Amino acid sequence: MRKYSVRLSVLDQTPVPEGVSPAQALRNSVDLASFVDELGYHRYWVAEHHGMHGLAGSSPEVLIGHIAENTNQIRVGSGGVMLSHYSPLKVAENFQVLQALHPNRIDMGLGRAPGSDSRTAFALQSFGNASGSDRYLESVLEIRTLLRNEAIETGPLAGVQALPCTETMPELWLLASSEGSASIAAHCGLPLSWAHFINGNGAETCNLYRKHFQPSFENSLPLVSVGVNVLCANSEEEAACMLESVELWRKDGLRGPIPKTVNQGNKDSLTLLSPSRPMVVGTPEIVYEQLLSVANTYQAEELLIVTICHDHEQRKNSYRLIAEQFKQ
Repeated sequence: MRKYSVRLSVLDQTPVPEGVSPAQALRNSVDLASFVDELGYHRYWVAEHHGMHGLAGSSPEVLIGHIAENTNQIRVGSGGVMLSHYSPLKVAENFQVLQALHPNRIDMGLGRAPGSDSRTAFALQSFGNASGSDRYLESVLEIRTLLRNEAIETGPLAGVQALPCTETMPELWLLASSEGSASIAAHCGLPLSWAHFINGNGAETCNLYRKHFQPSFENSLPLVSVGVNVLCANSEEEAACMLESVELWRKDGLRGPIPKTVNQGNKDSLTLLSPSRPMVVGTPEIVYEQLLSVANTYQAEELLIVTICHDHEQRKNSYRLIAEQFKQ
């Protein structure tokens, strides 16, 4: 089957290549967003990470605004805002401002994980902040109420509004790599974005999400996107070289910059990928078939492509090759 209706989107973790400044890595994200906008990708999400020298995206709200200013059609959002660190009101107001500036183009993806080590997560908390992962459901419900410009009737947010008021809401998604977050998405009637690149065994959880989905004001039907690690290149040798860089980075604990490799690349390494952290790697034809397999397994309406490698031009080419393959 050569035609498939799955949408293609991007999840950008703003990698910092070895020898490149974090400032340039952020500019690379803006450049990549403009590039995939022209290629026809549906949305562009930026991730939130803290305490990691290899990933520069510590403030998705700031980066979203800059990317939206430098693109035309593509939806722009967070994949995601790590809600455990922040008050629901502050998150809602950040995205109300973005929505006011870029109507009908802003997504708010909310995550439950800290996106950091425990020490950095503690440092992000303000004194007395009760918006931890233990009250994630309550925070999601409060944010949704604030985005609807509805009054919260009880608790510390009673009577509070998220300003500025906007005519439309950002598109609200919940990120998940476990059953707990997926069940909250079903309970709230919100779209689910499953992190296949973290947990490759999520198909049954996504089926349960659909089974228990409760229609909401925003969404009458369940909606699933799947985040997939992908490296696509013109040759298997080039793909293997890109993979070697990522594997070296992983062995370093994902903390430092993305290393540059000098080897030609051994294509045999493409058959030795860890099943616990699945990746799709290879030439366009191979990547296309494997992405279709992932989409079919999850019955996903959308694929969020995550590509990390040392060379920015190789990263752009990977997204180009994928887009061209899906248009054939």
